[in-house]
Amino acid sequence: MKVVVTGSLGHVGLPLAKGLVQKGHTVTVISSKAEKQKDIEALGATAAIGSLENVDFLAAVLTGADAVFAMVPPNYAEPDQIAYYSRIGSNYAQAIQQSGIKRVVHLSSYGAHLEKDSGFILGSHKIEGILNRLSAVAITHLRAGYFYYNLYNLADTIKEQGFMAANYGGDDKLILVHPEDIAAAALDELETAATGQNVRYVISDERTANEIAGILGAAIGKPDLKWLTFTNEQMQERLEKKGMPVHIAAKLVETGASLHSGALMTDYELHKPAAMGKIKLETFAREFAAAF
Repeated sequence: MKVVVTGSLGHVGLPLAKGLVQKGHTVTVISSKAEKQKDIEALGATAAIGSLENVDFLAAVLTGADAVFAMVPPNYAEPDQIAYYSRIGSNYAQAIQQSGIKRVVHLSSYGAHLEKDSGFILGSHKIEGILNRLSAVAITHLRAGYFYYNLYNLADTIKEQGFMAANYGGDDKLILVHPEDIAAAALDELETAATGQNVRYVISDERTANEIAGILGAAIGKPDLKWLTFTNEQMQERLEKKGMPVHIAAKLVETGASLHSGALMTDYELHKPAAMGKIKLETFAREFAAAF
């Protein structure tokens, strides 16, 4: 099978490309960076160097392929993240139509069912809607949970103040995911025949914020580590003091508030995956401790 992987050799793209090549598929990896070509080819894949902003380039790469793994690479330089997501989603839709590709696996996010008040996750909601308007294309939206590596953002607070904190915490439940488990789910979906529009949640573990603090704390030698819950106003102020632009901080606060209220989780609770991924919090805690 001929498969196109977007996202270059990132957290998900690298293990996915490796897995596809190992299973004998013909793989093309799209990257915007020419210096990645050598690394891509070293995996046994073909490098397609270009931009997802270029619909003609994207359509040309997709032409002749059997399936595509479509994701939106982070670009924090974009002043309007939702508009950025919508633009890349529209580019995907145009390129898919022009190329005639029939199988799409799209990396989305938990909370993508929400039409408002979800922060940057609203971008995933927008793309799902754009892709779902395509006809005669089988689409699976992989709604990934809270990436383990986002917990690294709390490391400085632990070092400086001795606790973890956000505008969610305590007994709030987080559905956690490791990129390698996302790659495994994407590989499974790419090899599975499908029709219509589908949603699959990809989760590695479920833990409360208190449980996360306890496990990470034990791993770094701080067994009494706590996860405090700030108000939205406190969280906004903290992010701005760290130098984050006001509008970006506001979106992160909005996401956190939706997590704290449980709104991000409502669809997940109705459609939990039959099985979770393999990488549990205790395993990630060793990664966290090594980087701490």
